[in-house]
Amino acid sequence: GDKVIVFSPFYENYGPDTILSGAEPIFVPLRPPEFRFDADELRAAFKQGVKALVLCNPSNPTGRVFSREELQTIADLAQEYDAFVITDEVYEHIVYAPNQHTYMASLPGMFGRTVSCNSLSKTYAITGWRIGYVIASPEVTAGVRKVHDFLTVGAPAPLQEAAVTALEFSDDYYEELRAAYTRRRDLFLGYLEKANLKFTRPEGAYYVLVDIADFDFESDTAFCTWLAKEIKVAAVPGSSFFREPVKHLVRFHFAKSESTLSAAGERLLRLAD
Repeated sequence: GDKVIVFSPFYENYGPDTILSGAEPIFVPLRPPEFRFDADELRAAFKQGVKALVLCNPSNPTGRVFSREELQTIADLAQEYDAFVITDEVYEHIVYAPNQHTYMASLPGMFGRTVSCNSLSKTYAITGWRIGYVIASPEVTAGVRKVHDFLTVGAPAPLQEAAVTALEFSDDYYEELRAAYTRRRDLFLGYLEKANLKFTRPEGAYYVLVDIADFDFESDTAFCTWLAKEIKVAAVPGSSFFREPVKHLVRFHFAKSESTLSAAGERLLRLAD
């Protein structure tokens, strides 16, 4: 079957969805703590005859916002090896200064070979509505509609009408959104610092990966189980996002009220003891 590049760590569905589509995932690591790719490794992956690359930007679970230079490297390789780039940009409006989100489709020569996937769930806090959209060439969207029709049929019409209203919000809404998440991020990261926890500062989205290598646990899963039972705070084992055998990271998310984040942060301070 066809081959598709997937950066690791990745949102859990990318690998299985690639396989269910009859393709073979080719994993390229984003190495902690900065979670950047090696251009030579990426080129080696493209040389295997891939048809597409999947890019989550801003990234779940890392919180990375890929720079324009990094995106240009991907774009250059996609054009050189005649591949598509499938972007997941659901966190496009949750980006922290001074970082800026660049759309892959906006780069020279990339509009026709980019499949831009987006959702209203995160930006407008309507995760249960399951409404999103795809921007691509007419040939690609025709295929997308066929697959979508057989898999999900369609979203409820009244919710689609409401979604159109959301898409017409003024810039003030997005500025307030960024400000609100910046406050939440800074609040939660402040507690992590007080707890002497090592972490990669998120540039976008609302996740943070924390390094637990200094704790005496056999795995990230064991740590998360202990954390939930003893500290009463839940985290996700980082290994669930990696193709590589990474066992020293856990993921927290801060898409909660400031009071909930403060309560969780106070509990996490026990880890400093």
